[in-house]
Amino acid sequence: MEQQTEQQARQQILEQVKAYCDTYHNRKKPFEEGQRIPYASRVYDSAEMVNLVDSALEFWLTAGRYTEEFEQKMAEYLGVKFCSLVNSGSSANLLAFMALTSPLLGERAVRRGDEVITVAAGFPTTVAPIIQFGAVPVFLDVTIPQYNIDVSMLEEALSERTKAVMLAHTLGNPFDLKTVSEFCKKHHLWLVEDNCDALGSEYTIDGVTKLTGTVGDIGTSSFYPPHHMTMGEGGAVYTDNPLLHKCIRSFRDWGRDCVCPSGRDNLCGHRFDRQYGELPLGYDHKYVYSHFGYNLKATDMQAAVGCAQLEKFPSFVERRRHNFDRLKAALLSEEERLHITDKLILPEPCEHANPSWFGFMVTCREGVSRNQVVPYMEAHGIQTRMLFAGNLTKHPCFDEMRAKGEGYRIVGNLTNTDRIMEDTFWIGVYPGMTDEMIDYMAKTLIEAIKA
Repeated sequence: MEQQTEQQARQQILEQVKAYCDTYHNRKKPFEEGQRIPYASRVYDSAEMVNLVDSALEFWLTAGRYTEEFEQKMAEYLGVKFCSLVNSGSSANLLAFMALTSPLLGERAVRRGDEVITVAAGFPTTVAPIIQFGAVPVFLDVTIPQYNIDVSMLEEALSERTKAVMLAHTLGNPFDLKTVSEFCKKHHLWLVEDNCDALGSEYTIDGVTKLTGTVGDIGTSSFYPPHHMTMGEGGAVYTDNPLLHKCIRSFRDWGRDCVCPSGRDNLCGHRFDRQYGELPLGYDHKYVYSHFGYNLKATDMQAAVGCAQLEKFPSFVERRRHNFDRLKAALLSEEERLHITDKLILPEPCEHANPSWFGFMVTCREGVSRNQVVPYMEAHGIQTRMLFAGNLTKHPCFDEMRAKGEGYRIVGNLTNTDRIMEDTFWIGVYPGMTDEMIDYMAKTLIEAIKA
């Protein structure tokens, strides 16, 4: 028998992988009431699995050709110059912030004790890098029903130590990018958009529509399974600024000064002919460090999955919008409108925004208890979530700072943030949901407030 070539053997394996996935994965059953509806889930087919196995057979494992392909295609989709793949959205936020601390930025670098404007109603990893570095988060309240920063408080939050604004687009709903970006430009502040829950959302400023994450100086994404697209674990940091990109790559790759990718030496042609710091002339540039960095790269197997997901991504965004609109329309149907609006506050998009919704947020009005509604939803198979931390400053991680009265500032009050902590929850609209599932969620929510 003629021996197969390596390429023929690989092709045979990948064909079998495709057949396996098509046979044993994603076998959809008709929806039945009471069936568990998660708030989010992976949406994939054989393309992701074939890419994953293809990468495994190559056995490069660390960042390689799939990583380069993903970074290039992600940057093209976003319309930015630079994209860096990392191992999680939390790492993306860490890198985005740490890039702002680089000495390469001169007087604009964030230093310990400097202030960063943000909100407490969200996920902790938007704020954690600020505190871990030794900068001071300045917390502002949010608005309901947009659940984003109250921009009327920005000027009051400003101090001589303010260096940046770092905010998430809540559950896919963009914050007021026009006002925030104008504020940042006016006061020469950095703007970091935590885009982990909003990939695909659009915002229009002065007639120009851009994707969220690309208006500020740096944007971040997460590819954890519940998010808009997935590679299991993973994230990305993106920017149009070449200097910030250089800082991001350095912090991601151990803090090194060299830009040569793994496995490629002397790309710049100056590996042994320059002098850095107090190192001897000609010291190997691959081991010169300009920052105190990390190793936050993703694997090529993750990137392989991401490349297949990115091909599907526009359809994911379209379906999320469809599911959100159908759910809201069902709740505001002619026969239910008055009853619903009397009991619940439903979400509203920010002006000038076209969200790629991550979830459907609901706030209970006075007389309706979240502790009544949420257990009813869960008991009927519908998974719910809080708005992450609720009020982050109330959590045990703030106990020491709260007791000492230092390490952070609150401007005004956090009335709506506290209300969200007490009265708000959300349900999913991920692209794997069918119309039958959406209609059942609406029906069950209506029942819950009548129960």
